[in-house]
Amino acid sequence: MADKILKELTIRVWRQKDAKSKGKLESYKINNISGGTSFLEMLDILNEELIEKGTEPIAFDHDCREGICGMCSLFIDGRAHGPDDDITTCQLHMRKFEEGATITIEPWRAGAFPVIKDLIVDRMAFEKVLQSGGYISVNTGGVPDGNAIPISYDDAEEAMDAAACIGCGACVATCKNSSAMLFVSAKVSHLAKLPQGRVEATRRAKNMVAKMDELGFGNCTNTGACEVECPKGISIANIARLNREFLCATIKE
Repeated sequence: MADKILKELTIRVWRQKDAKSKGKLESYKINNISGGTSFLEMLDILNEELIEKGTEPIAFDHDCREGICGMCSLFIDGRAHGPDDDITTCQLHMRKFEEGATITIEPWRAGAFPVIKDLIVDRMAFEKVLQSGGYISVNTGGVPDGNAIPISYDDAEEAMDAAACIGCGACVATCKNSSAMLFVSAKVSHLAKLPQGRVEATRRAKNMVAKMDELGFGNCTNTGACEVECPKGISIANIARLNREFLCATIKE
């Protein structure tokens, strides 16, 4: 069955020249978009039309377009990654929208993610959190050595589930306090569940939480909105584990 054709759409996009400039929403019309077109392909088509008219194209982040890298982070009609579940923006298709719809596209809204231009935000804060403790610095040996360490099935599965986090920032953008607890807890959990990660466990949680607070992320709201909008379905159970790791590290210190 052929996809529907959206004959006319109104696209309201946040336009901001640079970090210091004041931004605003601007509207554009786009016609004859197939429902099978991905959301980013729709933006590509719109940009081609803008360039032909001599208008500066809309700046937005993208890379793999396969739901892996997390760069295509957009707030669409009030939802992180748009009106679908368990997807990134690049996996969203235009069949999710109705004929004649007005689609509002904004960048992530968080103090720790300042706007660089249009829909692009600076997510370097996530990298700084990881640099503070989201790694293993000890020599764990080669692949055969790692495979020789017995790990229970449940622990391995929980570690892999947490490691699925792609750092897109949807949790921060969705949280009313702009908390990064789901992201940080996922990074702490996947190392905490593996023996290789226990060596630095006493300082990892403390360092990462301290850096998260320093960079201006808010406190956890306990509403679970982050889990709902996470494209990889990261569980808020990881936040409980982060709290336990943090408490244990504090007591040991």
